[in-house]
Amino acid sequence: MSEKSFVIAQFTDCHLFADKNAEHFGANVWQNLLLVLANIAKTKNIDCAVFTGDLTQDHSETSYQHFVEAVTQAQLTIPVYFLAGNHDDRALLTSHLIAPTFQTNKSFGNDFWQVQLLDSKSDTPSGVISPESLNALSKKMDKSKFQLLMMHHHPLNIGYYIDQHGLKNQDYFWQTITQLNNSNNIKAIACGHVHRASQLSKQNIAIYTCPATSIQFGETKEQAGSITPSYRILYLEANGTINSDIITP
Repeated sequence: MSEKSFVIAQFTDCHLFADKNAEHFGANVWQNLLLVLANIAKTKNIDCAVFTGDLTQDHSETSYQHFVEAVTQAQLTIPVYFLAGNHDDRALLTSHLIAPTFQTNKSFGNDFWQVQLLDSKSDTPSGVISPESLNALSKKMDKSKFQLLMMHHHPLNIGYYIDQHGLKNQDYFWQTITQLNNSNNIKAIACGHVHRASQLSKQNIAIYTCPATSIQFGETKEQAGSITPSYRILYLEANGTINSDIITP
């Protein structure tokens, strides 16, 4: 049984347009995505990549085709898992992200860790984790392994305007997580949506937010904090600890 770290590259919120030259807050989001994927592809010892949502900005079908093109162009040889963000259409994700490197299963891991992808998309920009999703999580959870949960929306307020579009049913979510975590094997939650890198904690569970490939948010909705793309690497250790780096290509 190998005790090697399980290494995940989390990238998120690329916000692509049908027009590859279109800019979001002054950033060419297509070129930013290419930079991040090229960096992931050349980094050794990454076991898989997870895209945590908001593929599209203009909701065009062409933007999904561009995403697939970007992943293909990067020649990634690792599995790429994905989930829907509030901007995304689940049906378009499922119909377009079908190249061999894309993985549709929402639970994976190694001898020591189980990673589970939770769907937080709702009918509004805010997130909701349904009772059905949490029930499914409970049934799938392997109590013999450490757990990392990944989702689009942040389950805990982080202190600026994006909180109005965070997880709406936070109280219910955390009540359920507490019930599921009686063995203390849920170690962390990693999410996208906030366009910033941060680390929080609640109930001894680490919460990692991921910087975006598109832009990093400023303090108000009208400003960008940075147009430099970044992503997060998570190192899941055999003893249940997690280390993490933010990578800016």
